[in-house]
Amino acid sequence: MSEAVNTTATQTRARRKFSMTELAIEYAVLLLLAAILIALAILSPSFFTFGNIVNILNQNTPLVIIAAAGTFVIISGNFDLSTGAIYGVAGVVSAWIAVSTGNVWLALLAAPLIGLVLGAFNGVVITKLRVHSFLATLASSMIFTTIAVLITGGSLITVTTPGFTALGRNRVGGIFIAVFVMIVVVALLWFVLSRTVFGRHVYAIGGNPEAAELSGVQVTRTRIVVFVLSGLAAGAAAAIGVSRISSGQPLAGAGLELSAIAAVILGGTSIYGGIGAVWRSVAGVFLIALIGNGFDLLNLNPQLKDMVTGFIILAAVGLSAAGRRKR
Repeated sequence: MSEAVNTTATQTRARRKFSMTELAIEYAVLLLLAAILIALAILSPSFFTFGNIVNILNQNTPLVIIAAAGTFVIISGNFDLSTGAIYGVAGVVSAWIAVSTGNVWLALLAAPLIGLVLGAFNGVVITKLRVHSFLATLASSMIFTTIAVLITGGSLITVTTPGFTALGRNRVGGIFIAVFVMIVVVALLWFVLSRTVFGRHVYAIGGNPEAAELSGVQVTRTRIVVFVLSGLAAGAAAAIGVSRISSGQPLAGAGLELSAIAAVILGGTSIYGGIGAVWRSVAGVFLIALIGNGFDLLNLNPQLKDMVTGFIILAAVGLSAAGRRKR
């Protein structure tokens, strides 16, 4: 009798240990985020000030929007390396329209529309020509960047139209309008991914596209829509960015695509596809943002910031791989 009890207790402890390991892997990004928040609150009295928190949110608004939509791409088993270039094209087109027509709303709405069209282009190329998303979006990013440079002639398009900076600079209750836009976009994307049939299809094709297709999922259409969402988000982020700096710059989005992918992976979305969540990507963005903010507030060597971020991303990828092996 006592041996049976001991065996049961041992099995219970093993299950508890397994569960705790799984829990640590599942919520590693939140644990890291909490640890950095506590550390910065202790080390810097200026960290938890209203102005600093609002600035962190505002500065990372475009990246949060891009990363939230990029979550769909990575969960579906793809990559989008063109979001930075789409950001640049959408921004310069928006600035050009504002200067040419003086119509602020038309100019700002043009940016997400341009993003939508370029995202659809990516999706069609990838699905119809059967080109791997990594290579296809790498090539399209070069094309889009060249288009942005041709539009501007390699220089800036400075916008002086009244009201153009409202989206990027104006505040309501001390909080930037762009932050409210970010919250709405993230909420919508979270709902679509976690509460709709389309969201379930995204997970399905990321986990096993062949099985998903046999189950009746429109794999081609879903992949195209995923890239449309990614392009649309990059365009919306560009509208905020160009409004903030009041000028169109062809290379304004350089590096954004890598930062977005890093944030998505750091948040715990699997690079193998099929696993992830929008909230994870948002947490990943702010984890990277807090590292940068901490280096600034504590006057640490800025050259070490990328190294620390790189180690954390490697750890996140390792945890993702460990979780995949356990499954």
